[in-house]
Amino acid sequence: MAVGTLVRRPFQGLASSRLVTVFRVRELRQKIFITLMFLAIYRIGFHIPLPMIDQIELAKSMAGSDEGLLGLISMFSGGNLGQSTIFGLGIMPYISASIIMQLFSAVYPPLEKLRKEGQTGQKKINEYTRYLTVLICLVQAAIWVTHITRQAGGGRSVVIPQFSGFTYVTVA
Repeated sequence: MAVGTLVRRPFQGLASSRLVTVFRVRELRQKIFITLMFLAIYRIGFHIPLPMIDQIELAKSMAGSDEGLLGLISMFSGGNLGQSTIFGLGIMPYISASIIMQLFSAVYPPLEKLRKEGQTGQKKINEYTRYLTVLICLVQAAIWVTHITRQAGGGRSVVIPQFSGFTYVTVA
């Protein structure tokens, strides 16, 4: 029995002391709570549907398109385009922006110079990546909303009739 307690205590003490240490350091605690807050916001936004879209009609029209282009885009984006939620694009705009910035930093001399500056240059490139992410997100969202506001498969419209104007498409 004494051997079992000796084997169990070091592992329990090691795990609990590291966990306690993480929460004792103020900076780490703040980073963990901010990360959890962002995750909660994302998960909530992933379940809030676009206000002008009839979700039942959209689900009916998307039922047969799992093998098509939209199903493929939905799979790679990490989102769920079939539900049309406010965070439905997922992480794909950031991934696209990151790839574009990496390619441009190898070809475009000012970005290549920033990349060679070290950590300060990398911070600037990360800032440009975030700006590009917002731009890509706006373009992808406009294309997606325009696509779903047109007549869906089978001639059904997924837009609630009183929300079919240009203003509502722009706001969504």
